[in-house]
Amino acid sequence: MLNETKIREYLEKNHLDAFFMAKRENIRFTSGWTGDDSYLLLTQTGQYFFTDPRYTEQADIEIPDYQIINWRFPGKTVGDSVAKVVAENKIKTIAFEDDYLTFDMYADFENKVKAELVPAGGVIDRMRVIKSPQEIEYARIACEISCRAYKRILKDIHVGATEKELAMKLSLYMTEEGADNQPYGNILISGAKTSLLHGIPSSKAIEYGDLVLMDFGCQYKGYMSDMTRTIVVGKATAKQKEVYDYTRKSLEAVEKMLKAGVNYKDTYPESLKPLEGTEYGPLTYNKIGHSIGLFVHEEPLLAVDYDDLIDENTVLTVEPGIYIPSWGGIRLEDQGLVTKDGFENMISISHDLIEL
Repeated sequence: MLNETKIREYLEKNHLDAFFMAKRENIRFTSGWTGDDSYLLLTQTGQYFFTDPRYTEQADIEIPDYQIINWRFPGKTVGDSVAKVVAENKIKTIAFEDDYLTFDMYADFENKVKAELVPAGGVIDRMRVIKSPQEIEYARIACEISCRAYKRILKDIHVGATEKELAMKLSLYMTEEGADNQPYGNILISGAKTSLLHGIPSSKAIEYGDLVLMDFGCQYKGYMSDMTRTIVVGKATAKQKEVYDYTRKSLEAVEKMLKAGVNYKDTYPESLKPLEGTEYGPLTYNKIGHSIGLFVHEEPLLAVDYDDLIDENTVLTVEPGIYIPSWGGIRLEDQGLVTKDGFENMISISHDLIEL
């Protein structure tokens, strides 16, 4: 699963000597490193990993093929250690993540590293879009874990339970079901708050008739799942049923049209077709999905401003929603694999409305 070869092919093609990485997901994609405080310099003949004493033993175990360099000394920076490696190896050009590196670190490098810094933001991110069989399997397992946790949390949702209590239990269930013990921010909100696309769970108690929106996922060996389901506590009103049905039709319309070669920008217009002639079109959001892997919201996006063709073996989420201020919102989200023939859904939970 390690991808040093891909990076070196990029360096050779672009006549560059080295690639410096600071983005955690790109470092894991390249080397397999799972910890924090990490920087990586890859050349055609060497690979250098910069960290501090808290992680040197872990690095020796996880990435034994890398030269581990402790950069943290009083008055020293990462730039000092990189400058030393650059000088010793006569490195003249270094690609770097200009979309991620902080201004302070860039200024430090410009002052100390005697090599040309070549912007290469997004290069490794684009390599991550098409998934290997191993990555696809990890994503599939993460989705299965989330689905099992969802079935468990339904038994806990009742009038009087708070959003925070339920969100905490949902994270616990995913860990118990096999997720990495690194939960990210799950959304579990209720009532009128569900119109907030990224609302934050609070001490609000669930009330009879509330919509409850759960947008959540987990990691398995670093690879993410992301799913959303919206339910009703009690008996759904006619309007709740109507909005839910339109959302479901939007989701299924997009999933039906997805396959390799479809343009990202065409997905949102497709999601609007079931809403034609209704009041709900303007109450949607024009980004209805994203790539997902080592980070939850990766690019490319299913959005009108992404004019590019979807590749086979891309893992995407599809998440249309209808959001009505002061009333509430309904979103449904699946995650799946794009194949040459269609969209292979990794989420096994039905699209049917659940009334608890």
